[in-house]
Amino acid sequence: MLRNAGFSLFVVLVATFASSVLAFSQVAPSQTDASEQAAAASSSVAFVYVSAQKGSNYEVNEYGAAASGQLTPISGSPFPANANYLASNSKYLFGSNGIDIYSFSIASDGALTQVATVNARNYNEDECGGPENLFVDRTGTTLYDPDLLGNICANNAYQAFSVDNSTGGLTYLGSVIASPAFNTPLNFIGNNVYGYSSDCYRNEPGLFGYARGSAGELMEMNVTAQVPKAPPGDYYCPSLASTDSANHIAIPMMPMSVSTLQPDGPSQIAVYSADSSGNLTTSSTAGNMAKTAVNTVTDIRISPNGKLIGVAGTAGLQVFHFNGANPVTHFTGLLTGEEVDHIAWDSGGHLYAISSAAGKLTVFTVTSTGANEAAGSPYAIGNPQNLAVMEK
Repeated sequence: MLRNAGFSLFVVLVATFASSVLAFSQVAPSQTDASEQAAAASSSVAFVYVSAQKGSNYEVNEYGAAASGQLTPISGSPFPANANYLASNSKYLFGSNGIDIYSFSIASDGALTQVATVNARNYNEDECGGPENLFVDRTGTTLYDPDLLGNICANNAYQAFSVDNSTGGLTYLGSVIASPAFNTPLNFIGNNVYGYSSDCYRNEPGLFGYARGSAGELMEMNVTAQVPKAPPGDYYCPSLASTDSANHIAIPMMPMSVSTLQPDGPSQIAVYSADSSGNLTTSSTAGNMAKTAVNTVTDIRISPNGKLIGVAGTAGLQVFHFNGANPVTHFTGLLTGEEVDHIAWDSGGHLYAISSAAGKLTVFTVTSTGANEAAGSPYAIGNPQNLAVMEK
């Protein structure tokens, strides 16, 4: 009996010692990882933020991006910000849960701190709807949101907020009533005055634009623009837009069957040029518009240098040559065959892509000779929703 009791005590002591060693071995690497994360963040050329759904709320995954495109999680990531939609300027990250808009200051290591909030729904008639996306002008001094059901609980609107550069606070500038068709972010051309997007509400093709006022408020424009003619029996359904730093706008066009009202061929990319009054002209035709392999387009982004354009869709991601007013030309095949929801560029030639279905963030390094997945990519993220890149 005594011998067995002693043996039991010995086993307990050994197990206790072993668990203590194990606990210590788990702590040491975490401290090392924290210092490595801090060092990586301080040398980052950009910060990458990805919102992700967690239960009924959201959180923001934070990364520092090296010149190679490799990402390192920022200490404290994911940040418990209840923000789905994201946008950023050179100093703040903005996020919204569909009702409130939050401002987060960005530290030198990329870490976020909430500094302001505003209830955007309070500015709607009958307190309906709320933001269903966020975007900023080219200077980042004005934040906008396409507001779902922003008027009498029916029509959509665009709200505008000025950004206090010292505090991150948002001041409401007003809204402009759009229509049920307009619910996508505007993209501003180089003069930062005219912003454009497109839609195909109830199978009616439409290109639309708004002008920025002196304080950043939006004013509706009567845009003159023609949708290219599709092959006989079809018509083109446009969606989304992307602009370069000059006066060019790229718009995806999906051919649709008149008889079935269903897609009838691959999406193609049309290119428009804006004149001094904001009107659009194009030389795009069914014959010269580049055809994509991404199926339904979910996002489109012209690179900061204006030479490339990323096109994401339900069947993957491609990169094309962007040639100003001239037709877009092919560059890569599909970089991934997984559905891609949102993409963003940095000025170092890195293209970031998130896939909610695949639960990942992928980084591609794109050069004049092709595109390759960056070291360390992809990164697992559960239910990624939105993406913002801020360059240092």
